Amino acid sequence: APAIKNFTLNFTITNLQFTADMEKPSSRRFKSTEKVMYHYIDPLLQKSSIGPHFSGCKVAGFRPGKNRDSTGVDTICSYGKGSQVPRFNPAEVYQELKRMTSGITKLGIYSLDNKSLYVNG
Repeated sequence: APAIKNFTLNFTITNLQFTADMEKPSSRRFKSTEKVMYHYIDPLLQKSSIGPHFSGCKVAGFRPGKNRDSTGVDTICSYGKGSQVPRFNPAEVYQELKRMTSGITKLGIYSLDNKSLYVNG
């Protein structure tokens, strides 16, 4: 069986105000925001080149953005289903996500900082 491989996916939402309770994974605010992130992130990655091998993402944390109305999102995503797993290409996944988020500006109901997307294998 292939090993599951992880990569990080980070971005900043400019129209989601960060609050202190978003730092606590046990808080209601963290959990509800985390659920919304899965609703938007997982379907995008399922449509990307790694889609057939994509296992899912886990929110590692939320952090204050550069201004008081923004929130940074840090996720750890996994892929590796199946026996023929292609090599992970962070640049390719970055370009696909850039295209699928209208130039890193929209993620569902959220606006993104177009300089904030980071994909690291």
